[in-house]
Amino acid sequence: MITRQTIDTIFSAARVEEVIGDFVHLKRAGGNLKGLSPFVDEKSPSFMVSPAKQIWKDFSSGKGGNVVTFLMEHEQFTYPEALRWLAKRYNIEIEEDREQSDEQKEEVKLRESLYIVSEFAKKYFVEQLNETEEGKNIGLSYFKERGFTKETILKFELGYSPAQRNAFTEYAEKKGYSKALLEASGLSVFNEQGNGIDRFRERVMFPIHSFSGRVLGFGGRILRSDAKAAKYLNSPETEIYHKSKILYGIFQSKQAILKQNECLLVEGYTDVISLHQSGIENVVSSSGTALTPDQIRLIKRLTPNVTILYDGDSAGIKASFRGIDLILEQELNVKVLLFPEGNDPDSFAQKHSSEEIQNYIAENATDFIQFKAKILLEDAKNDPVKKADLIRDIIQSISLVPNMIQRELYIQETSKLMDVREEVLFKELAQILQRKGKEDVPAQRESKPLEVVKEVEKVVIDPINIVEEEIIKLIMQFGNLVIELTADDDEKYETTVIEEIIRQFEVNDLQLKNELYQSILEDVKLGYEQEELRAGDFFIKLFDESKTSVASEAMIEKYSISKNWADKMGIYIKPKEDHIVKDITDTILRYKSFYLDEKIKEFSFILKDENITGELRIEQIEKIMILTQMRSKIFVALNRVI
Repeated sequence: MITRQTIDTIFSAARVEEVIGDFVHLKRAGGNLKGLSPFVDEKSPSFMVSPAKQIWKDFSSGKGGNVVTFLMEHEQFTYPEALRWLAKRYNIEIEEDREQSDEQKEEVKLRESLYIVSEFAKKYFVEQLNETEEGKNIGLSYFKERGFTKETILKFELGYSPAQRNAFTEYAEKKGYSKALLEASGLSVFNEQGNGIDRFRERVMFPIHSFSGRVLGFGGRILRSDAKAAKYLNSPETEIYHKSKILYGIFQSKQAILKQNECLLVEGYTDVISLHQSGIENVVSSSGTALTPDQIRLIKRLTPNVTILYDGDSAGIKASFRGIDLILEQELNVKVLLFPEGNDPDSFAQKHSSEEIQNYIAENATDFIQFKAKILLEDAKNDPVKKADLIRDIIQSISLVPNMIQRELYIQETSKLMDVREEVLFKELAQILQRKGKEDVPAQRESKPLEVVKEVEKVVIDPINIVEEEIIKLIMQFGNLVIELTADDDEKYETTVIEEIIRQFEVNDLQLKNELYQSILEDVKLGYEQEELRAGDFFIKLFDESKTSVASEAMIEKYSISKNWADKMGIYIKPKEDHIVKDITDTILRYKSFYLDEKIKEFSFILKDENITGELRIEQIEKIMILTQMRSKIFVALNRVI
């Protein structure tokens, strides 16, 4: 665990405008900075950054928070990953307070060493590609023949490993890297005599990055046609590289996947690179291996929509059905696209513009049922037995879909496509699900289309929630502000906004209806008991995304009047602090009035019960009268007409 002191140091050093400025083009807007949302496509900027308060708010997506939550949202980091990223950026040493065994310490040390040597190797291969004659003549020439630009080569950090058997190993050892570490990384192979050779010699190199951008391993392609070695070679499994848990291009593509809410899945490294160069950046590769549940979950962190792109003449399409089934099990929406025969994503991208590729995908991507049926029907032809097996195969896939409504829609589609009655298909589905021990599905169904009724959304404004939101804003913006109030006996007294709100709620036994707001209020009370005023600054640094978002929204204004413009127009704008006493008094009174309304309605409802008679009925009426009188006094205080 990262120590609290280290976290505080990170928050003190990190500047939200500097970090976000690396990802978003920001322009000055009064005291704030403004830019286009990095989370949704928009033409008018609604993304606000407050350097003074060290917070940000995206009014298009509703997201907001501090510098750490931005990295978590934008880069999909975990909380510790975001802190470590910031620590590295600002040269802050990470301190951890967890007691570790010697074995655990060694494991952590090995993992970190593997990251370091992998980064070292990447830089070596890049240097060999761009700065040596061999690298330029062989590696760089190959990449240029593939049509890769200098910018693309730099973006994916492509490199070259020289033909000399131990060029990298010898260089790494001279730089102080041990044989044990080089062997553990999979970069070098040593014999019994301790002589090492380079695993990737004479290959162009494709670094494989983690979700957060660290180099985990490599893929290497040999260029000699007469070579007996495998055309492509990957790093072996190591402490940091697990082929089944990573997707090539995920680091370079994650922002585009988030923004477009779709992931394109291809087979090879060059497929990813060529599509990126053509402007299609929401694409990753399974690196030629069968898709795994871990890889699918990686995609699911970014989007529920997957489109698999296959070569036009791919021989392994049927084998890929297992991958589609795994995607369905993870509740993702899957489509499939076949390129024209003789084309793969790489070659198709080289020959077409970004717009042409996007149009082709949009027009030709089909859902998995149509795709599977088309492929399998070619084998079945008019053979009824084979066709029955095909239908069972499709129903088997549908049974993997957890969502019952989706299953029903897929059954309807299969019924039309295969010209088979729905009730027959539902019966087959029920049998499969029962064998799996899943929920019972009706065996007989009337063959009627599922009616999807689109309800008209009604916007219900809850006045209590609005006032509760204002109370939270007062806490966040002015919680520790000292104010002067007048007591019932006309005596003046000083207090803080937080203390006054807590006092009013405890004296009147009030509680916020909104669970999140009430949880924030409980945090504020706890802080007060510990002699700590927990205002917006406290919640901005809290590791609770929902509370941090509330704090950022409360502390940053979407619209603000430029001081220069106001001065030019001769307009004097009073600071909010000048009327904070009135704001807090009126807000609490309004909340009390709504609270009394609820109680009056509650007791009035009880009176409708015919069994409430005699003294009990009189008691309820008296309660209503007292509450009504209290509410009338509040209305007078608020200058309302009763």
